[in-house]
Amino acid sequence: MSEENLVFSGVQPTGNLHLGNYLGAIKNFVSLQSKMKCIFCVVDLHAITTFQDPNKLKKNTLETTAVFLAAGINENKNIIFNQSSVGGHSELAWILNCVSRVGWLNRMTQFKDKAGKDKEKASVGLYIYPNLMAADILLYKATHVPVGSDQKQHLELARDIAQKFNNDFKVKEFFPLPEPLISKNISRVMSLRDGTKKMSKSEDSDFSRINLKDNSDDIVKKIKKAKTDSEPIPDNLDDLAKRPEALNLLNIYSDIKGENIEKTIKDMAGKDFSYFKPKLSEILVETISPIGNRIKDLLKDETFLKDVIKKGQEKASLKAEENLKKIREIVGFV
Repeated sequence: MSEENLVFSGVQPTGNLHLGNYLGAIKNFVSLQSKMKCIFCVVDLHAITTFQDPNKLKKNTLETTAVFLAAGINENKNIIFNQSSVGGHSELAWILNCVSRVGWLNRMTQFKDKAGKDKEKASVGLYIYPNLMAADILLYKATHVPVGSDQKQHLELARDIAQKFNNDFKVKEFFPLPEPLISKNISRVMSLRDGTKKMSKSEDSDFSRINLKDNSDDIVKKIKKAKTDSEPIPDNLDDLAKRPEALNLLNIYSDIKGENIEKTIKDMAGKDFSYFKPKLSEILVETISPIGNRIKDLLKDETFLKDVIKKGQEKASLKAEENLKKIREIVGFV
């Protein structure tokens, strides 16, 4: 493992993480830890771009840490900490605010999506948070970042900021240009009630998602009630183009099994969903229930979780301060 290969990734402490979070990010984190050095961050500074109840934020930060550990991330091999505990994230974010351009931020589509129709009432933090995301990555000189389709634009911005910093201050290659790590065979997990919407904790119906803390009975009930149609499973992917709910369940099955969707369709072709749903429930219970049980056990020991975060913060702070000393000197701070 070369010293320069370093992964950085963060998860917002929104609470009640679900199957979409697991398949879209955390499952990949677990496999990455055997290939590269990794920093996994609970990004609580990002969370407060929209108002958070302070007590819930503390609770959710511990819960997200518990999810990392329960899913199989090794706290001794990797750095696990919460973003706000390392002041270097905010310091570098301000420096990068002065490097980044307004025009670049104006092109960020996620701000438009998250701010909604009344952008004037959105927080300034929500507008400039892509610069903080760049700081998260560059503070540690991370070389690789796991990204989904909705994060590619932010990583491109981080690369642009890194390149401009290097050029402005004539420090060629001081910041590496981080590369995306895009998982193969991973599709976006959609709502169990509407296959055109992303699975989300904000959707009113709890039957729209599989929560990582759901027990076996809950998982079976939710898959049984998941929206499908009366048609059998086809023998090719094209025939699912206008069947989003059917495609979603098949994608979940293939993602959990770690196989491509074409193989799943080939194996299940001609079968009805009355046959397929119990198969899906079975592998979900096998995969998610142990994680959920482990999360619940870990949450009973807040002292342990806080200790994991503290040890991670100490390791992250050392690395961050080493880089910040050089950054301050480059910028001209006395």
